[in-house]
Amino acid sequence: MISKSKKIKNMNSISPGTVLNYTLLTIIVIICLYPFLNVIAYSLSSNRAVLSGKVTFFPIEFQLEAYKDIIHRGQIWVAMRVTVLVTLLGTAIGLILTIFAAYALSKNKLKGRKWISGMILFTMYFSGGIIPTFLVVKELGMFDRLTSLYIPTAVSVFNFIVMRTFFRELPESLEEAAHLDGASDMQILWKIVLPLSLPIIATIGLFYAVSYWNDYFNALIYIQSPEKFTLQLRLRSLLFADELGAAGSEGLGSQVMAESLKMACIVVGTIPILIVYPWLQKYFVKGVMLGAVKG
Repeated sequence: MISKSKKIKNMNSISPGTVLNYTLLTIIVIICLYPFLNVIAYSLSSNRAVLSGKVTFFPIEFQLEAYKDIIHRGQIWVAMRVTVLVTLLGTAIGLILTIFAAYALSKNKLKGRKWISGMILFTMYFSGGIIPTFLVVKELGMFDRLTSLYIPTAVSVFNFIVMRTFFRELPESLEEAAHLDGASDMQILWKIVLPLSLPIIATIGLFYAVSYWNDYFNALIYIQSPEKFTLQLRLRSLLFADELGAAGSEGLGSQVMAESLKMACIVVGTIPILIVYPWLQKYFVKGVMLGAVKG
């Protein structure tokens, strides 16, 4: 009787504000999930169901024809491999450069630290523009090469600021003790700083990986060879019917099938990031909070 009365009391003690918060959060979750669920449902629905407009959250007349078509399209898998390669190389290079720059510029003893940091921050607000950047990439011999997709954007200023702020928060006594024991700056960075910085490294790595995975604009400008197309650029060509334009003359059923194929391609392009994110979520939240303690 006592436990039941406590439960009733707890239920009655829920404030209207809490109910309102949960209601709003539920609505926001539904709004965020609906587009993705709708895309999945379209990709798994039959042509007749898509034509009738019945597809919303769940597939109607379940079928896997669109995904079978993707499996038989070699261009999609080539684009997938290119995107994975660019994402891995870009994330690795971005992390290495960001760690070295942020660690060095977080030290007060570095001469010209404020001037160098100011020059880096300047590029966050002002850039050379598309045409000068394109000319630089072309003159450096990176046009129509995969290096053009991750070398010009190797370091994000925002990621640099977050990581530098995190390094500033580390106790100086740890490095001073290591210096007294004869450790060099590289040894301190490798054996002390980096093990303590796993949350922020995972966070910045996720930022870089998502950015490279979703990017299509640089590939659109710098890449001409179809065998070097990234997945997002290949999806863009599908969405604009560059590759399925001939299917439109085969009848309305082919057009609907093309629509299902587009949705299936979107799902295939999204799933890898959805798989990676849960593994990094705990580091992601912790890293953002630690890196944002001070400005």
